[in-house]
Amino acid sequence: MKIVVLDGYAGNPGDLSWEGAEALGECTIYDRTAPTEKLERVKDAEIVLTNKVPFCAEDFEKLPNLKYIGVLATGYNIIDTEAAKAHGVVVTNIPAYSTNSVAQMVFAHLLNITNSVQHYTDEARAGVWSRNPDFSYQDTQLMELHRKKIGIVGLGNIGKAVARIAIGFGMEVFAYTSKSHFQLPPEIHKMELDELFRECDIISLHCPLTPATNNLVNAERLKTMKPTAILINTSRGPVVNEQDLADALNNGTIYAAGVDVLSEEPAKADNPLLTARNCYITPHIAWATKDARIRLMQMTIDNLQAFLNGQPINVVNK
Repeated sequence: MKIVVLDGYAGNPGDLSWEGAEALGECTIYDRTAPTEKLERVKDAEIVLTNKVPFCAEDFEKLPNLKYIGVLATGYNIIDTEAAKAHGVVVTNIPAYSTNSVAQMVFAHLLNITNSVQHYTDEARAGVWSRNPDFSYQDTQLMELHRKKIGIVGLGNIGKAVARIAIGFGMEVFAYTSKSHFQLPPEIHKMELDELFRECDIISLHCPLTPATNNLVNAERLKTMKPTAILINTSRGPVVNEQDLADALNNGTIYAAGVDVLSEEPAKADNPLLTARNCYITPHIAWATKDARIRLMQMTIDNLQAFLNGQPINVVNK
């Protein structure tokens, strides 16, 4: 079997090993692949592993040898799965490998916003605290999470992990979810979406990107939030209208936002969130702890081995 990895650097920048894939076939690994390089690199491949390099219907027409695409991520919208199925190509993904890492990033953003740890570290190093007449120096509003209301949009694996952490902080947890009230633990309360945005102190987004969730957070919805509210987005960039969020932050409609995803990545230099007031941005790294990447690599090999054994798992185009 000829195996081609098109963009392996993000998941394995050199601190992990591809030996599991190399043991299963003739394996060629590229750190990155430009659109113009894709078809040439995979023209003879039976197996392709890709993180963000897309495959459309026209690609499948040109790749008669292709039998399997392993997406090196949970989201698989980069693949035309119907076209893949029509051409007999199995497509798999890697579910739930980064659940705890992403939930951790939610609270990294939230604690950064509520406690301003980096800000006060910078102030102390600059001598501001040393020059202060009082033992305690404070120039921002600090917030306690205990008894604050957190609204979770989407209660899948990550949403549930965020809920568990929030419960540990003593927060009141509400969720917009398709699950019925009877499917939820007693600590999580079901709430309709508009009420969630209106009533909660923190909104954390964990929904997939679909036509229904595209532009879910927009000017109209932001206007219903508390002026002290915080928005966290670790789901997908287009779930949020970025200009509307920037305007809401700059106008004081809401207090702050923490985002790990943007509508275009890498970020365009003119993205309005880059200069928005109280907007804290991480470059799509919530998934990327070494622990999560080790799981991703192992699940990639498990998926590939299962396919070669004739019993594919985590198939997304059955």
